[in-house]
Amino acid sequence: MSEARSLSLMAAVDTNSWMHWGIETYRLLTGAPPADSDIATDSNFDRHILASILVAATMDGGSLPEKTGLSRHELAALLEQYFPSVEVKLAEQLSAPKWEGDDEITMLRDLLLKQRSTEGDIGSWLAAMIARRAIEPGHLWQALGLRNRGELFRLLSRHFAPLATRNVNNMRWKRFFYRMLCENEGLVMCKAPVCKQCDDFNLCFGEESGESRMAERRRDVLLPAARDRRCR
Repeated sequence: MSEARSLSLMAAVDTNSWMHWGIETYRLLTGAPPADSDIATDSNFDRHILASILVAATMDGGSLPEKTGLSRHELAALLEQYFPSVEVKLAEQLSAPKWEGDDEITMLRDLLLKQRSTEGDIGSWLAAMIARRAIEPGHLWQALGLRNRGELFRLLSRHFAPLATRNVNNMRWKRFFYRMLCENEGLVMCKAPVCKQCDDFNLCFGEESGESRMAERRRDVLLPAARDRRCR
């Protein structure tokens, strides 16, 4: 058996190493960098998804339970089940005060839980993580640390299939989730009876392209450094 690797998910890193830290954290969790991740099987895909969300949450800083939407014990169980070869230092996290989500997060988590299509703890964990990360800025796939929107579609189709299949018009996922919440409460979210007649059409159905969270962080570090060199 290989020796367990030690990793502190909340370790501080300096600016020069920040752009490499997310990739290195992912590699320590999974054994490969994100670009080389093998997600052909469902089990490998699940590990990739969980690692990506953990990396995105830690790159945001702050309390890991708060950033992932998981309780301290749920987080410890997830790490033990999916990343047993990594000894994650969570002493500070597990002793932190319990984080309580707001009503919006709770409603979305409950919506996802009711639409689960897989067994086991992972569906519950993902429902909580997706609901929490959905309040972060940008596209949902970026907030989850995924490489593209296609990975988010595969995630939702695998673990929340009844809900995913209802997005027949390929609406942006955040907008779709909140539309479902409004319909469940008997509320009307849209100001036009037909989507194509709505002034906000592009907000709901526009392209969800862009950089991954790690690529954005790398650019945020490299551009100021390049400007500093030019100014010397």
